[in-house]
Amino acid sequence: MTGKSAFTEEEWQALLEAPPLAGMLVLTAEHGGSFRETFALAKAYAEARQQQGSSELLDEIVAIKPRFERKRYGSDEELREAGLQRLRDAAAALENKATPEDAEAYRAFVLGLGTRVAEAHKEGGERVSPAEQSALDEIGSTLGASG
Repeated sequence: MTGKSAFTEEEWQALLEAPPLAGMLVLTAEHGGSFRETFALAKAYAEARQQQGSSELLDEIVAIKPRFERKRYGSDEELREAGLQRLRDAAAALENKATPEDAEAYRAFVLGLGTRVAEAHKEGGERVSPAEQSALDEIGSTLGASG
């Protein structure tokens, strides 16, 4: 099991910031529904807290309230670039220091969170819009998710 102590402060910050940023990447992929989508992000953390025990890394991450400062980014494109960079940073930290089980639990949490955000508001009658699916695919690819 891998805990916070295995990571540098910068790596830990990347691991904390990547999940809410991934949610925001999905949220900004399509306009509309931001209240429901933001609520879905918070609910994903709450549910992950109830499932503690399978991953020390994930337990420590979800124990901390997700923080996101939208005003920190001047545009959706700045958010996208910064979010993908944070995901790359998190993926590198996972690759270098986390057990395979903790790394997979983290990736599954981030992708699951993104999917919940996408499904929280139907766009054009679709559960997940093509733009949201594209964002999810990019998040998964950036994190190195296997599926």
